[in-house]
Amino acid sequence: MVTKKDSNKERLKRHKRVRGKISGTAARPRLCVFRSLQHIYAQLIDDAKGVTLAAASSLEKDFGAYGGNKEAADKVGKLIAERGRALGVEQVVFDRGGNVYHGRVQALAEGARSGGLQF
Repeated sequence: MVTKKDSNKERLKRHKRVRGKISGTAARPRLCVFRSLQHIYAQLIDDAKGVTLAAASSLEKDFGAYGGNKEAADKVGKLIAERGRALGVEQVVFDRGGNVYHGRVQALAEGARSGGLQF
């Protein structure tokens, strides 16, 4: 009998493996990306203190567009970069959340780079 793999379970395994290798600090926080079917979310996290420094998502009131495409991901990337730079953050560690670095995740990363974050 052929059974289909649970893709979210596999993603969580990849995410756990990646999180064992990277960690964010106050000087270089972790840029964490979560991708759902209709929206995309990004956070700057200081893992040493366990706090979220800044967050941006396609669910915000003034976003005004559909959040499930690459244009929205690019806009969220620029928004998180703007909020991070307001806090004095220049460099981050990129955490793709177990997702493939392609499509919306890549668009968010490129938007954050164009907004001034280095990783």
